Amino acid sequence: MAKKQEAEKELAAKNAELQGADTKVVKDTEKIESEADSNLIDEIKSNTWITPAGDFDWDADDKAFGNYSEAERAKLEEQYAGTFNQINQGEIIEGIVVSINNKDVVLNVGFKSDGLVAKTEFRDLPDLKIGDTVDVFVESQEDANGQLVLSRKRAKTQKSWEAINEALENDAIIDGFVKSRTKGGLIVDIKGVEAFLPGSQIDIKPIRDYDVYVGKTMEFKVVKINHEFKNVVVSHKVLIEDDLENQKSEIVAKLEKGQVLEGTVKNITDFGVFIDLGGVDGLLHITDISWGRIEHPKEVLALDQTINVVVLDFDDEKKRIALGLKQLSQHPWESLDTALEIGSKVKGKIVTVADYGAFLEIIPGVEGLIHVSEMSWSQNLRSPQEFLKVGDEIEAQILTLDREDRKMSLGIKQLTPDPWQNITERYPVGSKQSAVVKNMTNFGVFVELEDGIDGLIHISDLSWSKKINHPNEFTKVGETLDVVVLELDEENRKLSLGHKQLEENPWDTFETIFTEGSIHEGTVIKVGEKGDIVALQYGVEGFCPSKHSIKEDGSALKVDDATEFKIIEFNKENKRLVISHSRIWEDAKEEVRKEESNSRKKDAKAASTAVKKVKDSVEKSTLGDLDVLAQLKEQMEGDEKKSK
Repeated sequence: MAKKQEAEKELAAKNAELQGADTKVVKDTEKIESEADSNLIDEIKSNTWITPAGDFDWDADDKAFGNYSEAERAKLEEQYAGTFNQINQGEIIEGIVVSINNKDVVLNVGFKSDGLVAKTEFRDLPDLKIGDTVDVFVESQEDANGQLVLSRKRAKTQKSWEAINEALENDAIIDGFVKSRTKGGLIVDIKGVEAFLPGSQIDIKPIRDYDVYVGKTMEFKVVKINHEFKNVVVSHKVLIEDDLENQKSEIVAKLEKGQVLEGTVKNITDFGVFIDLGGVDGLLHITDISWGRIEHPKEVLALDQTINVVVLDFDDEKKRIALGLKQLSQHPWESLDTALEIGSKVKGKIVTVADYGAFLEIIPGVEGLIHVSEMSWSQNLRSPQEFLKVGDEIEAQILTLDREDRKMSLGIKQLTPDPWQNITERYPVGSKQSAVVKNMTNFGVFVELEDGIDGLIHISDLSWSKKINHPNEFTKVGETLDVVVLELDEENRKLSLGHKQLEENPWDTFETIFTEGSIHEGTVIKVGEKGDIVALQYGVEGFCPSKHSIKEDGSALKVDDATEFKIIEFNKENKRLVISHSRIWEDAKEEVRKEESNSRKKDAKAASTAVKKVKDSVEKSTLGDLDVLAQLKEQMEGDEKKSK
């Protein structure tokens, strides 16, 4: 018996030595024994080194105990491999919780080794226990330590992405938890994937406080996925719109013009207010809010205010509804004093000032137009802003009144006497007056003699001698000018004035000085393409055409050149002087040429007379003198030819 115990101890030591080389294989063998059927276990035991009975055979190694044939080894490996699951990197598999400690959760996934997953990845499962089944992602079949690497977080994320993509493809509804607020919207957690919910997609009405949605679980529809950046955009508004679409159709189908509905102010803009009628919006335009004039709808209405409105018009197809608020009250024109008529005086407040006039509100909703021409007796139209501004309380006179069309025109100049009455007595033609420059144009200056009495000084009536291209060269706005009344048209309220007429016309005197052909000293003050402007005596300017501004040496006159000029044209009516410099030296050359020509003519005439005398004397001479006379004749004829 002692010998048997000693043999068993020795066998146990040998087994321990063999098992120490690969502890992991022993564990797997024990697992195989637990999972294999009884026949397989008996067969395995029959081939082990364990001797169930009898003495230990020390020669077992020499007898090739434990060595298997190729067929037996292949069969055993096949049976061993059949006990494992096929696991691929990057796939999601199920695992059974077999152990839980402070750091990790041990999972049996049917592989040759168990997997470890950090316990922090199970925070959403506080009741996790041994035996529970969870999904995990295979990150690696074996790390540097030979350990199977699993991740529940990646499994959740991948499954969430699959669910989100499926929801987008099928237009399905998906649940999400609103985690936090961000700029422009909210962050939603959809099964571990963060999605963005824009503020405009929260509800059909504008949301002013996003924080009320934080911490809520809501339903959404996936509207956009960016696979490259893993971005998801969801919408809760589309769910509401889908529900309201049917309600809109029902509401619009029941609408009638003139129908009064209750609604809530949803949004306020510069041009009007959007009213929520219980699933469908209607527009209340700013002109239909009040009979009186308002600058902005917020002067009358506020957000979330409940009001009654009347349906003015609607479009079945586009589901557009036009609403009115002022139509629920009586029109102010119907309550206008019946005693008012043309010529009546009314008081009110200026509510609008435009380029063409101003509107005076007599009572809320009843306005009259004061045209700019009815603000002053002056014919020189000015801006209405010079007379009135918004908020002024004034009195005016009714000029026209149409109660049916609800129109009224007013005037304020009619409250003062017409200054054009007895105008001929106060401003007779030829009288000298004093006026203030009010405006200038290219053709003249508008001046004011008194309030309501304006006149025009034409540019040609500003100066006798100076050539003026624009009135601003002569005067400026605000200056006082002495004028003479030239013409008076009382019927058309027109007054023609002159300034130069205060002095005698100097051109009457210039006519005797600058006679055509006379020569005067002048200085070139301006050189142009067509000619030069030359300053002459007495402040008169003359025009010298380009062809007349050539010097004797062939060069042209320049600015500041002082020389003589000849008057070649004088026009008193047009106040025009045309002068020439080149004509002076050209005329001088012509005189010299004429003198030389006259001298030659005199010499030729003297020679001709001498020849004639010789001829007469030859006829009386004797034949003996003919030779001498012939020679004398030839000499005289030669002299005559030379002189010619």
